[in-house]
Amino acid sequence: MPYSQYLADRVSQFLNEKNVQFIAKKMMGGLLFMVDDKMYVGVNKDEIMARINPNIYEMSLLKEGCKEMNFTGKPMKGFVFLTDEAIDLDVDLYYWLQLALDFNPLAKSSKKRKSSKK
Repeated sequence: MPYSQYLADRVSQFLNEKNVQFIAKKMMGGLLFMVDDKMYVGVNKDEIMARINPNIYEMSLLKEGCKEMNFTGKPMKGFVFLTDEAIDLDVDLYYWLQLALDFNPLAKSSKKRKSSKK
């Protein structure tokens, strides 16, 4: 299963209800949601990957269904995976989606810079 279309639809519904413009991009078998040209959340299989404020990262990991994102052997502070225990109910999913949305204006853009050749 590449990604849960049901979860993707729930994320889209949240953003539409908030009148937030977004772009959804298929990447590495998942679906990535971009807000203001910055990574917002992703849907990977049946989990949500969320980009939250690093200042609340440690506290967030204590919540049921929240775990560190670790692709390289080193956790990425500010990025969490959310399992079904954290996102099954809309109120719970919306909590995490709002945390990620609140952090988005503070997040650094990962835009690639064009090099200028002389």
